Amino acid sequence: MEDLPLIDQDLLLERFPGKGGWTYVRFPEIVPGKHDYFGWQKVKGFIDSFEINKATLMPMKKGVLFLPVRAEIRKTIKKQEGERVRVRLYPDGDPKVEIGNEDFIDCLKDEPAAWAAFQKLSSSKQEECFTWLLDAVVMQTRIQRMADAVTNLASGLPFNATKR
Repeated sequence: MEDLPLIDQDLLLERFPGKGGWTYVRFPEIVPGKHDYFGWQKVKGFIDSFEINKATLMPMKKGVLFLPVRAEIRKTIKKQEGERVRVRLYPDGDPKVEIGNEDFIDCLKDEPAAWAAFQKLSSSKQEECFTWLLDAVVMQTRIQRMADAVTNLASGLPFNATKR
């Protein structure tokens, strides 16, 4: 990786509140990409000694970018919310960002109750869930559907239950 890093700092692991909340690292100093969906940015690099490839920085409020840190990574580096991690990220050459079924599966696996509920669904219901997610053309809608589905499944509700 000969590129200059986007960031090379010790940063705090944070967690979105509530059941199914993602653990993440926030990057207020990285400017959102102008050519990607919603300013998203593809990156590669390291969190502590764990190598990451084809990761996506996503915007939160006020355009601040964040990177979800999967359970697999946290287990390997033996760190959790509230601890600091060394983050060294580089731009990844692929300019187009896409969110698909694999990303949804990663999110489900990060929330054991949601993953267990999803696995209990029939294969046709699982396929219906994937179709429902990918039918969202607007990427922000797709992300919201993914988050809602994980929360709903973890709570024992149908993946596409509407909030009341």
